[in-house]
Amino acid sequence: QVQVVESGGGLVQAGGSLRLSCAASGSIFSINAMGWYRQGPGKQRELVASITRGAQTNYADSVKGRFTISRDNAKNTVYLQMNSLKPEDTAVYYCNADGVTYYSGRNLYAGDYWGQGTQVTVSS
Repeated sequence: QVQVVESGGGLVQAGGSLRLSCAASGSIFSINAMGWYRQGPGKQRELVASITRGAQTNYADSVKGRFTISRDNAKNTVYLQMNSLKPEDTAVYYCNADGVTYYSGRNLYAGDYWGQGTQVTVSS
């Protein structure tokens, strides 16, 4: 099967930086897109940034110019560098692996997977 695990969250003061990492593991053949979503208190989950296998990126307007998403296809890993953090960036950040193709026995399967989330808290 496939597992997606995030790391790197924590508490930081406004204006500070954090780097999130997310690794997908298992008998993975390929992953189409990987992305970061977040859910703040009392809010719906929203897309923060995504990146395709070909390195095309997409960002939420609220993080453009401050956050950078990158990816290591060989390691099935995606990163989110967050700079100039604001209190409104406080949320649980979730990693998504979309279009994962993986082996189980001799068969090939596809699915989408989420990590368990990592808390990011920005104090004012």
